[in-house]
Amino acid sequence: MTTTPAAFEAARRRARASAMRLASRAARPTAAGLALVLTLAACSSGDQGETGTEADASPSGTVTLVTHDSFALSDGLLAAFEEESGLTVETVAAGDAGTLVNQLVLTKDAPLGDVVYGIDNTFASRAIDAGVLQPYTPEGWADRDVPEQLGDGALTPVDLGDVCVNADTAWFESNGLALPVTLEDLAKPEYKDLLVVENPATSSPGLAFLLATIGAFGEDGFEEYWTSLAGNGVKVVDSWEDAYYVDFSGAEGGTRPLVLSYATSPAFTVTEDGSATTTTALLDTCFRQVEYAGVLAGTDDEAGAQALVDFLLSADVQADVPGSMYMYPADNSIELPAEWTQFAPLAPAPFTVDPADVSANRDEWIDRWTAATIG
Repeated sequence: MTTTPAAFEAARRRARASAMRLASRAARPTAAGLALVLTLAACSSGDQGETGTEADASPSGTVTLVTHDSFALSDGLLAAFEEESGLTVETVAAGDAGTLVNQLVLTKDAPLGDVVYGIDNTFASRAIDAGVLQPYTPEGWADRDVPEQLGDGALTPVDLGDVCVNADTAWFESNGLALPVTLEDLAKPEYKDLLVVENPATSSPGLAFLLATIGAFGEDGFEEYWTSLAGNGVKVVDSWEDAYYVDFSGAEGGTRPLVLSYATSPAFTVTEDGSATTTTALLDTCFRQVEYAGVLAGTDDEAGAQALVDFLLSADVQADVPGSMYMYPADNSIELPAEWTQFAPLAPAPFTVDPADVSANRDEWIDRWTAATIG
């Protein structure tokens, strides 16, 4: 059975759009609830300092996983891990990747949990430099076909994916216009007023695309490129949902046939017979995102935290990543869904920016982008 655009909307909102989590998952705090968690953590830290006994207490059998809002696994996976390990897993969703890292830094002396999942390569250096993680390398890691760890073992990759411009192929065919291929093509007159992208100040894919242009044109050239896009009628919106489901002609009837989305998106716009997809990702416009897990410094249950990281790298979880979180598994040996193999290949040569450079320059780059694109 093929997945319709409407089903893709529900799935993407559930799994990749952090502000629009619609799936019911237990014990996810609201913003007020997270504030309470932070307050209690701070109070707990003070109590420990006074008594000197809390930190030495025996582990409760509960490990807390702090995540971004898009964490999801198929029903039964966590329960199976809990039964096998004897541990209980609680999750705390702290916002998008940037908010997640900010909260970890703010609560460094009284950590929110034992393990973190969802730090990506655009925020990794900040977390490592702040000392919120402690190194852990899963057994047999060196023998697996996976991306490198960061921070001498502080962050272990769990999944990856490409943020790319997507095109409504039917629109281009009906209008007799060739698909653009490169970033430079998007600024050509024939593609005027056709592209919608997300704001890097408010959107994770928007930031990834900004980094793609920095990777392509350099720190001294990306502003000129964005000025040319602005002159060519690029539309900037705050969220992926607005871009894809309001403005993109390949989804819900928008008018723009080019949208910033994911390389995996075309796997969810296949035709009824499953033989083709109505959209395509422009693989020469992509930025590679990698999402990591790590043991939080100060965990009260180091062994349990390490077991949970091992679980996230297990074959069962890695095989579940495409269907639950719409990313590629970090383990390259995992068999992918047929639709992904056919319609959602990764970019052969995505643009990259060193995570340390991102950490040092992110805010400045966004300010410069804003001046060049929005004014």
